Amino acid sequence: MTDPVRLLVVGAGDRGTRYARLAQQTGRARVVAVAEADPARRHAFAGEFGIAPGRVFDDWARLGEAGERVADAAVIATQDALHAGPAVLLAGLGYHLLLEKPMAPSEPEASRIAEAVLRAGVMAAVCHVLRYTPYTTLLKQLLDEGRIGRLVSVQHLEPVGWWHQAHSFVRGNWRREAESSPMLLAKSCHDVDWLLYLAGQPARRVSSFGGLAHFRAAERPAGAASRCLDCSLEPGCAYSAPKLYLGEIAGRAVTDPAPWPVSVLTPRADPAAVVEALRTGPYGRCVYDCDNDVVDHQVVSMELADGATISFTMTAFTPAEQRKTRLFGTHGYIDGDGARLRLVDFRTGEDTTMDVAASPSADHSDGDAALVSAFVSAVATGDPSWLRSDVTTSLAGHRVVWAAEQARRNGTVVTLGS
Repeated sequence: MTDPVRLLVVGAGDRGTRYARLAQQTGRARVVAVAEADPARRHAFAGEFGIAPGRVFDDWARLGEAGERVADAAVIATQDALHAGPAVLLAGLGYHLLLEKPMAPSEPEASRIAEAVLRAGVMAAVCHVLRYTPYTTLLKQLLDEGRIGRLVSVQHLEPVGWWHQAHSFVRGNWRREAESSPMLLAKSCHDVDWLLYLAGQPARRVSSFGGLAHFRAAERPAGAASRCLDCSLEPGCAYSAPKLYLGEIAGRAVTDPAPWPVSVLTPRADPAAVVEALRTGPYGRCVYDCDNDVVDHQVVSMELADGATISFTMTAFTPAEQRKTRLFGTHGYIDGDGARLRLVDFRTGEDTTMDVAASPSADHSDGDAALVSAFVSAVATGDPSWLRSDVTTSLAGHRVVWAAEQARRNGTVVTLGS
């Protein structure tokens, strides 16, 4: 394919817009269509990317009535519970898919997506962006070269961050399982995918513990109001919405685009608009007076096919930092924090620290760009080897997450494939 890859975006929220921008920045893709239910987002997205009116849809189902494919590939970035419908439809129409994680909230829906992709013979990449960072590339190379011998055990920490938990998983769109998915799936399915990718083998047994410890009515301080703007305790509260959102835009012009997470409340860095959103919308609620039910801490233990073990902790009660990982091998040890790797070789005594050329921030922005570039290259060339995972691999990783949730709820050890 010599012409630019034509992209359809289904879901023009933060992630869909980010992937669209990154795709066009490659110089090898052009966003030509959008499907978005929200009129304001639909209008803004179409305007930014110069999409013709006939290629702007208010419902992804209308793409099945278009009579022909409007693009070569589709980015699906709707809410978790709305992934399966467009993914199955568009795969069947011959679109290659870039699918935001998780694939779907439930195994039957995710299996439907995988079956549709395999049946249609299209390429599909779930957005496991951690696979694509320079940090991961170097770490995977060290493991595959046998620099620490055989991998025996792993400790991995996903530090969600106290304010990120409050924003996304207490006040936000991922606060309730019935409306999104279990938190382990929504936040950490790509951690599980990444750990299995590094180990190079599947999990065979899983156990898990965790729950909702803090963000609930029983923890509410005496005298706390239902909204931060009305609360006398707000100045000293760690989860103050005014401190989070107004602090994030301090010093910006009111006409500037709002940075994430303020962009979820309002498109511009306008303090008056933020205050109005906090007064009337979900992000101004007290964290002890929301309708959230997802966990705020969870531990997952995995036994791999060769007997190696992985211990994974996801917790809200941290700064929002890079993930921390320790890998223990028969001949050496690696300690990583997302930007640096320390390798200790037991045979030589050598202790080496390697700085990785990656973003110093706590997000995975370098992986986002590399993933999108790889997807565009795969579609442009028809070569799936550009992608570091396929839909079958992603489904296998998701099944580990569902097994962990089953183990946590039932107090059991779950054997995969049983």
